[in-house]
Amino acid sequence: MASSEIEVVSSEPSKPQEHQLPPILDVFTASIHGDLQKLRFFVEQEGASVSNPDFNGYYALQWASLNNFHHIVLYLIQHGADVNAKDLMLQTALHWAAVRGAMAAADVLLENGARVEAADINGYRAVHVAAQYGQTAFLNHIVARYHADFDVPDNDGRSPLHWAAYKGFADTIRLLLFRDASQGRQDKDGATPLHWAALRGHSEACAVLVHAGTKEELTVKDNTGFTPVQLAYDKGHQNVAPFLSNQQRAHSKHWRGKLYCGLVTDIGYAPILLCVIVFLSFLFINSVVAAPNLKKITAVVGFWSWIALSSSVGSLIMFYRCSSRDPGYIRRPGDLGTLNETEDPLLNIELNSSSVWTGNWSQLCPTCKIIRPVRSKHCPTCKRCVEQFDHHCPWISNCVGKRNKRDFFIFICLGTITSSVSAVIAVHRIWTSIPAVPAGETWIHQVLVRHPGLVAFLVMDAVVVVATTTLTVTQASMIARNVTTNELANSTRYEYLRGPDGRFRNPYNHGWWKNCADFLLLGHTDDDAIAWPPLQQVAT
Repeated sequence: MASSEIEVVSSEPSKPQEHQLPPILDVFTASIHGDLQKLRFFVEQEGASVSNPDFNGYYALQWASLNNFHHIVLYLIQHGADVNAKDLMLQTALHWAAVRGAMAAADVLLENGARVEAADINGYRAVHVAAQYGQTAFLNHIVARYHADFDVPDNDGRSPLHWAAYKGFADTIRLLLFRDASQGRQDKDGATPLHWAALRGHSEACAVLVHAGTKEELTVKDNTGFTPVQLAYDKGHQNVAPFLSNQQRAHSKHWRGKLYCGLVTDIGYAPILLCVIVFLSFLFINSVVAAPNLKKITAVVGFWSWIALSSSVGSLIMFYRCSSRDPGYIRRPGDLGTLNETEDPLLNIELNSSSVWTGNWSQLCPTCKIIRPVRSKHCPTCKRCVEQFDHHCPWISNCVGKRNKRDFFIFICLGTITSSVSAVIAVHRIWTSIPAVPAGETWIHQVLVRHPGLVAFLVMDAVVVVATTTLTVTQASMIARNVTTNELANSTRYEYLRGPDGRFRNPYNHGWWKNCADFLLLGHTDDDAIAWPPLQQVAT
C-alpha cells in the first residue's frame, strides 16, 4: 500500500476575511460576496458576461455556489451562465457547492440541468467531494433527491466511503453504510475503507466500519500485504490497533475463538447463573435449614428461612422475565410489513418527529437500517437496536433496556435480599450450633470439619452478596438520576449529556422523586419530556 496520503480535492478557493473585503469591481467579486445589486449593475448596465471565467479559470457561478448564494446562482443561470461549465480541474459549480454543503445552491443548479455525475480530472463527483469535506447532509440530499451514485469509484478506485474513512468523518460513514455502500471495495492500492481509517488512526471511523461490517474486512490485505490491524500498528496508532486486533481475534476462524464467541453470543451465561441459583437454594435447604448436625430450627429462623426461599423463587421468576422479555428492540423496516421500497427513508428526514429524529446522523444504524431514537444503541451481541439501552448482560443472555429494566432491577434486588438473609441465617446457625471447642482445636477447624456444606454455601453466597449488592446500589443510583450505564460510560462522547458550559448535565433528569416514581410505575421514562434542550447526539 502506498505510504503517501490520498490527495484531497483541489484546494478550496479562498474567501477574503470580512475586515479585508476588497471593492466589488466585477461579476466575480459580486458573486463571491452575494451582492445582487452590484451584479445586476455589471450585467444589465455594463454588459458584463457571466459565462466567461476569471484569470484563474474559475466561473462566477462556482463562487456563488461555494458560498451558497442561491439567488445569485439563479440570476447567473438566467443570464447565460453554463451550469455545467468546468474550470481547469474540470470541476463544475456543483463540485464547489459540495465543498461547503451548499444545498440551496445545489438545488438551483440541479433543477436547471446540472449533471449530478459530472466528474473532474481525478474522477471526483460531487459525492466524493462531499465525503472529503464531511458534508453529510449535502451528500444525503443529492443522493435522496437527485439519485446520485453514492458508491461510484473515482479514477483510483476509491468510493466516497474510502474518502470518508480516510478523513475520519464517522457520520458520513454511517450514512453511506446505511445506504449499503460497499465496505469490501478495494482501490488501486488494494485498500478497503477500513485500511484507510486504520492508516489515519480514526478510532470512531474504525469502530463504525467494524461493527457494521462482516468482519471479513479485518483480514483483507492490500497490495503490500498489510491488513488494517498491521497498518494501525505500523503507524503507531495505539488507540486503534488494540481495538482492531481484539476484533480480529474475536472473529477469527480459530476453533477455540469461534466456539467460545458463538456460545456466548447465542447462549450467554444465563444457564450458569440459573444453575447457581438452583444449586444455592438446595444447598441452603440441605446444609443450613435442614442439616441434621445443627440445632433444631426455631420459629424465628424458620420464618426468615421462608423469606429467603420465597425471595429465591421470586428471583427465578424475575430471571426468566428479564431474560426472555423484549428489552425494547426497535422495529426494523422488514419487521413492519408495510415498507414502501420505492420511498427513500431519508428523503424527508427533517419531517420526522423530535422523539425519533433530532438532526444528528449518529441516529442512523447502518446494521438495522433504521433511524433510532435518542438514547438507543445497537447491541452487537443481540444484533438489534435497543431503546433506552442500558447494557448487555451476559448473565441473563439479554440486553437491559426500556422494556425489561424494571424486571432486571427487581431481579437484582431480590438476589440481594435472598443472599443477604441466607448469609445471616447461615452464620446464626453455625454460631448457635457449634459446641464448646475441645482443647487443641480452633473454632474454624470445627466448622470446616463438621459443616463443609454450610461453609461452601457461605463462600458462594458471599460472592453473590457482593455482586448483587453492588449492582443494586449502582442501578438504584442511575435510576434516581435517570441515566443509563451506557450513557455514564460514554458521557464524554455524547454531546446531549453536556450543558452549555461543557460539563455533564443530563437532560432527562427531573429529580430523584419523579425519576423513581416514573420508573417504578411505568417501568421507563418518557424521552420526549426533556428537562432542557437541545438534543445533539445519540449513542453509537
